[in-house]
Amino acid sequence: MNRMLRELGLTAMIAAVVIVPMFGLHLDSENGFLEISTNWFQALTFLAAALALRATVLLSHKFPRPKIKHQAFRVFVDNPEWSVWAGRVMIVIAIALPFLPFVDRRLLDVATLILTYVAMGWGLSIMVGMVGLLDLGYAAFYAIGAYAFSLLAVDYGWSFWAALPVVIAVCCLGALIVGGPILRLRGDYFAIVTLGFAEIVRLTLINWQSLTHGPDGVTGIPRPSVFGMATFNMGEEGLPQFSDWLGIGHDPMQRLIFMYLLLLGFALLVMLLIGWLRRSTFGLAFEAIREDEIAAQAMGINRPVMKLFAYVMAAIIAGIAGAFFAARQGFVSPESFNPMESFIILSIVVLGGMGSRLGVVIAAMVLIGLPELFREFAQYRMLAFGLALVLIMIWRPQGLLAHRRPTQTLTVDKD
Repeated sequence: MNRMLRELGLTAMIAAVVIVPMFGLHLDSENGFLEISTNWFQALTFLAAALALRATVLLSHKFPRPKIKHQAFRVFVDNPEWSVWAGRVMIVIAIALPFLPFVDRRLLDVATLILTYVAMGWGLSIMVGMVGLLDLGYAAFYAIGAYAFSLLAVDYGWSFWAALPVVIAVCCLGALIVGGPILRLRGDYFAIVTLGFAEIVRLTLINWQSLTHGPDGVTGIPRPSVFGMATFNMGEEGLPQFSDWLGIGHDPMQRLIFMYLLLLGFALLVMLLIGWLRRSTFGLAFEAIREDEIAAQAMGINRPVMKLFAYVMAAIIAGIAGAFFAARQGFVSPESFNPMESFIILSIVVLGGMGSRLGVVIAAMVLIGLPELFREFAQYRMLAFGLALVLIMIWRPQGLLAHRRPTQTLTVDKD
């Protein structure tokens, strides 16, 4: 009992140091002066919640855990057949979502953003989950793809579909140039260098004003046309308006639905690519490198080439996602690609499970969708990220849905 009281007292002290400045004190501007206002009720509420959570954890060690329910939960969640059917159901729901009567502009726009992060999460899983390299600078190619399309569209008048091959080529070339030297590093050294590369890209976007428009960003980015046959951009010459082309009434939701379906198609292509990689010899080589690089090299696997191939593929996926992001927003700036973007994408992969495509979808819905839908609590996003990571590390260190089908199975001939 005394030990429990000491633990609660220590928890109260640490929680008070963190919670009181964050939730109990606020700066208000009145008559040109800054004044500190207090909200002790909110601070005490969060403090009581922290103590209750700590007390629950301490008491849970004194009683036997419900193993039956826990085992049933693990059998249900870790069953690969369940994940396959759940994935199929989610694909059907995703296809039908924009045509459901209760879906409004805001919900569809949030769903489009979620699909962007789902595709990037699957792309990053090539490096983190398959090859086993911690990439903390994945947002660099996200930014490169977004700016490549934006500058071609705004400064040179290129359409989305004409600029997309250039986006792929730029990201591929950038990954080849950067990946050659840095992929020789391992572990923490590789992670630190990729983080530095992302910062170099962001600072370049800020300071190279003659090319990137500097910190002001790029505005007036056009939306993608319907494969060069119709357009949603008012006043664009040469192409009919989408509603006139189909002979239907104009509705602003048409553009949002088309953008959502484009992102859905791109995400499905990435999903199929990840599935093919796992079943191919490339996927087997990636997993061999992840488990033991020396043994993989002894088996004849060309480690530098395989790593570079994975890095280039992940970079291309991020670049295409960046182009879609720029087309969706209509505006990009260096602040859209700060280091937190890389951490968010990595959190999606870790929370969802290194080898789970369905887990990445669920994690993206939680980490991206919920903060966007509940913007009044957006200032607590980082607090929610930290809490989610701590809880996952305690109860599901392998991720929400870390189990997947074996890449290959061996059968024994009884004869």
